[in-house]
Amino acid sequence: MQKLRRPGWQKHKVGPEGKRLGPAIAALWDSLWSITEIDSRPLLLGFSLCAGVIVYFSQSAEPLVWPCVAATIAAGAVYLAARAIWWMSPVSLPLLIALGLTGGFTAAAIRTANVAAPVVKAQTRPMMLEGWITEVEPGTKGARLRIDVHAMSGVSPDDTPKYVRVTHRLNLQVAPGRFVRCYVQLRPPPSPSLPGDYDFRRQAWFEQLGGVGYVMGRCRGGTLGAPRGWGKQLGLDVSAFRRRLAEHANIAAGERAGGFAAALISGDRSFMNTADQDALRASGLSHLLAISGLHMAMVGGLVFLIVWRTLALIEPLALRIAVQKPAAVAALVASLTYLVISGASVSTQRAFIMSAVVFGAVLADRAALSLRSYAIAMILVVLLQPESVVTPGFQMSFAASGALIATYDAWSRRRAEQERVLGSVSFTWASLFVTSLIAGTATAPFAIYHFDRLAGFGLMANLLAMPIISFVSAPLAALSLILTPFGFGDLGLRLFGYSLEAVLAVAHWTASLPNAAVTLPISMPVTTLLLSALAIGCAMAAKGRARLLLASMLIVPAGGRWLQADIVIAHWSPSGDIFLRNEHDELVRYQLVDGDGLPPLRYANTETGKLCSTSACKVSVARGKLPAGTASLYQGASPDAASVELRLDESVLDFSWPDVRQAGGITVKSGRHGLDVVTAPKCGNRPWRACDQS
Repeated sequence: MQKLRRPGWQKHKVGPEGKRLGPAIAALWDSLWSITEIDSRPLLLGFSLCAGVIVYFSQSAEPLVWPCVAATIAAGAVYLAARAIWWMSPVSLPLLIALGLTGGFTAAAIRTANVAAPVVKAQTRPMMLEGWITEVEPGTKGARLRIDVHAMSGVSPDDTPKYVRVTHRLNLQVAPGRFVRCYVQLRPPPSPSLPGDYDFRRQAWFEQLGGVGYVMGRCRGGTLGAPRGWGKQLGLDVSAFRRRLAEHANIAAGERAGGFAAALISGDRSFMNTADQDALRASGLSHLLAISGLHMAMVGGLVFLIVWRTLALIEPLALRIAVQKPAAVAALVASLTYLVISGASVSTQRAFIMSAVVFGAVLADRAALSLRSYAIAMILVVLLQPESVVTPGFQMSFAASGALIATYDAWSRRRAEQERVLGSVSFTWASLFVTSLIAGTATAPFAIYHFDRLAGFGLMANLLAMPIISFVSAPLAALSLILTPFGFGDLGLRLFGYSLEAVLAVAHWTASLPNAAVTLPISMPVTTLLLSALAIGCAMAAKGRARLLLASMLIVPAGGRWLQADIVIAHWSPSGDIFLRNEHDELVRYQLVDGDGLPPLRYANTETGKLCSTSACKVSVARGKLPAGTASLYQGASPDAASVELRLDESVLDFSWPDVRQAGGITVKSGRHGLDVVTAPKCGNRPWRACDQS
């Protein structure tokens, strides 16, 4: 294997007492130096691209595109020159990292400019909206419709959003793909409720979602035909087909698990009830709902296995061609079909790219599951969808995949001996345990950072549910597809539903256990997340003992930084909502006004029943008091909006409603140096965070 020229290190260097240091240190040095090997360079390039994207999204102002492109071209030219000139080879590795940083930054800047679409500037008056329904999602207050906008009353075509998402509270009588007319009220995509929370405005920008709101009344079908362009027409036809497929699966799979079956087959979760979704989330099985790498691997892998084994039985064919290659082509076609019928969400597109790389490696006679294939998939996803790097789906998916590939790469060298000692059955269960443990450990930092919670029994739930999904549900789904041309597809779907009922039973039982869902009182700082991600990356890129050494060197300071993090004890958002930390060490949202929470804030509109439902606060009003509870926090309210205040006892910190509006939100944190008031960061010059948006 080609490697960089190593600095002089003798395997048996003599120590100060004349003793040889032995091969152990040399082996450790070999492990550390393995990061520079040629096979590790695609992985380092992928990590560098991700870092470049993160740097781009951390900027407060939008950079110009052309200097980014020029910097990337220059970095690429210097790197290629360094590779060509032998005496510059030692610096080629830093130059590769620089190329990745500039390339990721540039890819994100170009992607941001390419998806630009109009966004509503402020809350609109009620207006008529016409367009085509492209997607229906479940919501807490009703179905959420994604509409491809044709026209909006009183809005010029240049200012008309491309897509909007509205909540439909009444019974929905129109299906995806249908042209509708709705009376709606829209507003810009909302800002994060708490500082550091996931920014939906950024996600909406890349989805070209120009407004959110609700339908006043009911959407009614219109007479306008399909939009111009075969691409949009095909998209609407696929949406209509997905809806019919989901409705059929919901009925055929049975009442108990029909919604779950519809979600797995078509990606449509609107038939799932809230209790099942909450149970899957609390038990650590919510990853089953997102059509991602697991589902794509099952579909593609099952088709590959069936076609491969079938062709291998045809002796004249098996002796003349490599039967795994036609199987790989069939698996690619099946994966592409699943991508289309499941809605082609961002996570599904990412999973398809990874599957395409794996089966492409089979076609090219390369190792299908290797860190090189993993790195190529990461590079493609980052270049095509740079915005996904900052999403939990991307981070958890690639962390789990890379950790598992690295683990089984090391484990496979001793597999024969381990299987002989444990036996084939025990080895299979040991593999399932290791898979769940490694995947859970690798994704834990990202789950904690984004969701502030952990599934206490996630490992046990996955050990019980994943064998059902892998060995029962997936084959039954394939059986249903095979039986469909003969008129017995519903029988396969019913059996599929029975298997999913068992999965739901595991989810509900696990979620009912004490401390099943653990909410963490201290949010993970971004520094801890970055150090944890770097530790996981080093564990993948290095080999041997260096994996543990590098990971430990990074995890220890990451944990120390987390222990020193400040605790948010109160936050007053510009929407009028107040978040307070209660006696259970949880941030609880108290809605001060009924409706959308916009000013003016009047005591007459105060929801006193919701204001302090726990003993976490005390309300005082001019000329009287309302009973409510806590020891250290209280709000003062009066009919005059300007005098609404939040004060903390035993401190000099106090601020009023105008302060909150001007600052864009105020947070009170408790740290090593006492209480501190933090204002929201300035809106900055970013397309999704413009200063003229709410």
